[in-house]
Amino acid sequence: MRGSRVVGTCAVLAFIAALSAEIIHADPLTKPAKRVADIPRTKEGHPDLTGIWQSISTADFDLEPHSPRKDAPPGAGVVEGDVIPYQPEALKKKQENFAARDKLDPRLQCFTLGVPRDNYYPEPFQILQRPRDLTLIYEFGNSVRTIHTNGTLHPEGDNPEFWLGDSRGHWEGDTLVVDVTDFTDKTWLDRSGNFHSDALHVIERWTPLDKDHIEYSATLEDSKVFTRPWNLKVILYRLKDKNIQLIENYCYTLDYDRYYPFPKDGP
Repeated sequence: MRGSRVVGTCAVLAFIAALSAEIIHADPLTKPAKRVADIPRTKEGHPDLTGIWQSISTADFDLEPHSPRKDAPPGAGVVEGDVIPYQPEALKKKQENFAARDKLDPRLQCFTLGVPRDNYYPEPFQILQRPRDLTLIYEFGNSVRTIHTNGTLHPEGDNPEFWLGDSRGHWEGDTLVVDVTDFTDKTWLDRSGNFHSDALHVIERWTPLDKDHIEYSATLEDSKVFTRPWNLKVILYRLKDKNIQLIENYCYTLDYDRYYPFPKDGP
């Protein structure tokens, strides 16, 4: 009897020791998804991201930390680790882009800004949500993006290049995770010449912090430009001003305004 008790006690002690070791060595980042309280939800129980949102960061001026310039306010940067990990040749091109940023930035030609830049550009965008997808409408250029959440996959084969990529999303707890591929190489990541190629792959995470704030993070990888994947993160704010709405900003039409509704004299 005593031997059985000793064996049983040893087994219990061994189990406790193993459990304690597992807890001590557990990855602190591996946590169960928390459900955010007091936020709008869809009938399916997912966060309802419907609304008009905007970043107030300086990310579009320069993703990396930077001092004030004549064309940009100072900023602490939004890149994890502060520095974008360029390949040597790509870094040279980035520096060339920066030197000619007042001429080469696609924004100045009113081109679609692309992903992820559209989400932290200093103009608002609107999210419309339904079970099978989310539609994002951006004020700048009136670009429209669809994030499919119906389980469909990226197109196969010789895929076309999209200005906003092809977006397929799913929910992980209260976080919308979006896989974006099939990019063109004609967009920049900010006004400082940070760029990518057509091999860009972006994974976005949209996590509501409360009913008026979303933490937006993106992981970017590009085998032609970067040495490794890297992350950026900004906060999106719900705009609640009186009469808030998107106002079409087709900036490429401004040069033609003097011709409508009829030609005007002078410049």
